[in-house]
Amino acid sequence: MDKPSNTDRIYEPDPNEAQLTVRAVITGCLLGSVVAAMNIFVGLKIGWTLGGSLIAAILGYSFWFLSPFRRLSVLETNIAQTAGSACGSMASTSGFVAAIPALGMMGVTLEYTELMLWSCAVGFLGVFYAVPLRNQMVVLEKLRFPTGTATASTIQSMHSDGEEAVRQAKVLVQFGLLSAGFALAGYFVPQLKYPFTIGLFPEFQTIALLSLWGFKLHLSPVFFGVGGLVGMRVGGSMMLSAFIAWFILGPWVQRVGYAPGEVTEFENGVRGWLLWPGVALMVMDAFCNLALSWKSILRTFTGGAESASQTGMEDRSQQIPALWWIGGLIAGAALAAFVSNRFFDIPVWMTLVAVAMSWVLSMIAVRSTGETDINPTGGMGKVTQLSFGAIAPGDPTTNLMAAGITSAGASQAADMMQDLKTGRMIGASPRKQFIAQCLGILAGIPIATAVYTFFRSSYEIGVDEENAPAPAAMAWKAMSELLAQGLDALPEGSLVAVVFAGTLGVALPLLRRWVPSSKKELVPSGLAAGIAFIVPAYYSITIFLGCLMFARWRKKSPDQYSALVFAVASGLVAGEALMSIPNAVLQMLEVPKLTG
Repeated sequence: MDKPSNTDRIYEPDPNEAQLTVRAVITGCLLGSVVAAMNIFVGLKIGWTLGGSLIAAILGYSFWFLSPFRRLSVLETNIAQTAGSACGSMASTSGFVAAIPALGMMGVTLEYTELMLWSCAVGFLGVFYAVPLRNQMVVLEKLRFPTGTATASTIQSMHSDGEEAVRQAKVLVQFGLLSAGFALAGYFVPQLKYPFTIGLFPEFQTIALLSLWGFKLHLSPVFFGVGGLVGMRVGGSMMLSAFIAWFILGPWVQRVGYAPGEVTEFENGVRGWLLWPGVALMVMDAFCNLALSWKSILRTFTGGAESASQTGMEDRSQQIPALWWIGGLIAGAALAAFVSNRFFDIPVWMTLVAVAMSWVLSMIAVRSTGETDINPTGGMGKVTQLSFGAIAPGDPTTNLMAAGITSAGASQAADMMQDLKTGRMIGASPRKQFIAQCLGILAGIPIATAVYTFFRSSYEIGVDEENAPAPAAMAWKAMSELLAQGLDALPEGSLVAVVFAGTLGVALPLLRRWVPSSKKELVPSGLAAGIAFIVPAYYSITIFLGCLMFARWRKKSPDQYSALVFAVASGLVAGEALMSIPNAVLQMLEVPKLTG
């Protein structure tokens, strides 16, 4: 039998060290609200969201370090990041970057109170799923959970060198302000965002033609920051795929008559045609990566049930009572069943099937996150979509929302376990972290719901290619329509491209698994390549330019890069993302621009 130990502990707290304090929770929730708003904007643009743990830890600690009051303790900082990450994750957990906008594209619009109820129904399920898994995966097996480990190390180093933490926070805020200022200026002078476009140089026909197909310079701090966060493999994959999609395949499809409409139209244009091979690439990449994790999946269900009651050297009084998570799970399942039946006419038994599938698939997602730092929520959702394609054939709404339950559980369970890993490494109380996680979710639900509702009223999600192309939602919608309508859902001439893209989606993860470690970064990302088929080409171009800029910085000043890359990239993303809300207000009020 495995023997639990505290060999993964990097900090031993004082017996009376402050932990679950009001100021720590409020700090985390406030910063998490910022992350939630940021993630709505980023998620509707590029299809994925960013974690809030490090942002909440760095900014939360730095604020109190600079204030005239006592600085946050190590354990208080952990509570702040726990609440912050839970709050910030509600953008994805509630389905506001995938399932909900996909539902809206299919003509089903939920009001604010309905979205709140839905978020409450699915927002806590993953937390309850995670609790019984903690002992096996965190205490006994000591899975790495890279983000949780990095957060614990960051918290410890900040308390060892508070000035370095303040330096990171200042850089994050400075670049955030620069990014926000540029975004505001871009509202009043749109040409700042698109230099060298048709309007500035009408005499250059080549530039005009390239701009028509999306090959133009788009100055966006968000995309430059994303380039710094995702790295060259993802950025290069998007650039290569955008060239193939929008420079080679798209013009050919239009020329032969498969997509005779405007380039950006979904109905009969190139954008609607390219959507399908892009979705096939994303879906098959997700499935293949999930299949390649079969050892992790097997260990999930055979990894030591006999040790489930072990808690090592931990104080049993600080463990999370079984009544809490079992009672919460029952209440959450009941609310999910009520909301699904009331709003979507989904039979109760189907919702309970979705909840049961969500629990099983969350176990897989948690182990995958612990071993690789990759949470395969896309794969989890697609498994449910396929299952409900058989359970409820021809019903795309049931298909979408059942997958939304699964995705929510997987997303929140993995987020919770990252935080519990951080807490384990610094000697935090799991019970107090559980409370902070729940409080963070409660704070995040109204914030994420309000921001999504506002964006929905400001932009036409899935149609507005500049502000909300919603690639993840497009993929979910396409999958549900394909399962409901069969091959009739595919546009003319796209089946061969779909088969080829799907085959490539399987081949790339296999190739990455087989090549030597030194060559793995050279294998393109199927997910990133698929997204480049769905979003305009200038998204991929700008993200790739961001990758190049950060790579140049790393080569020139490796120590400075290592210390500040997260702060700079996060600041660039947060500034423009948050300024998008005031900019949307200016647009709704029809505040005139300074230039046309």
